[in-house]
Amino acid sequence: MGAVIFSDVHADVDAIGAFASCIRSPAFGKEFGPVDVLVNMGDLLHRGSRPQETLEKVHTLSQEFRLVSVLGNHDHAFLNGILVSGSDAASTYRHEQLRDSPLLSIFDTMPMEWVDNGMLFVHGGPLDLGDQTLRLKCWQRLSHESGDFFTGYHYTAPMAFDALSKRGLTHMCCGHQHEHICCRKTPDGIIEQQLDFVPLNLTGGTSDVNLEVARVPLDYPTLLRVGGCHGDAPEFAYADSSAFTFIRLLPDE
Repeated sequence: MGAVIFSDVHADVDAIGAFASCIRSPAFGKEFGPVDVLVNMGDLLHRGSRPQETLEKVHTLSQEFRLVSVLGNHDHAFLNGILVSGSDAASTYRHEQLRDSPLLSIFDTMPMEWVDNGMLFVHGGPLDLGDQTLRLKCWQRLSHESGDFFTGYHYTAPMAFDALSKRGLTHMCCGHQHEHICCRKTPDGIIEQQLDFVPLNLTGGTSDVNLEVARVPLDYPTLLRVGGCHGDAPEFAYADSSAFTFIRLLPDE
């Protein structure tokens, strides 16, 4: 199964629009494979100033593709009235105007995680730590040290691999921290693999699309953190049973 994975849109309608145009391109399917499911890894809301338009774009995508979503910490904060940093006055105002919108129904039954083909999809982390807000899976953060922090509970790669192994899972895909990372559990130990992005041009359709991609084989248990799908160079990923491809969409020159 081919999955396109995106995270941390943060009400950036231009970024999600560029992402949508890219994956709709026949050249995308030819290069990467079929798009059987879209996986939204959370944080559709906050920081950006166009939340309604962003949710409308996501709703349209859900009519074109099978869409699976997991809850992000900013989504959780918005729904529960929790104050978090990063949103200016315009963003806060636009989000408050959204309170009674039927578009928010996307969050009604949204889970903290989704599992498919041995891979855990979660916004933050894999640990079951109870119901305290900053220990929820959508608030957890991958780090080099563990413990409670004001940004959420920090966990290490060994802790994540141990949690996955106990559930019979081999891989985890997360978002939350807006920076891509790849940690692999090899026979020589856990390593952080450097990602070497190479340029890729998708030709066909109405215009060319310029990307940078980094492919990782899924031959060892792996933690895969996807960069944010916002800003001038939104990031996302494509995964099938054999490989995980980090993708960066480059701005037009």
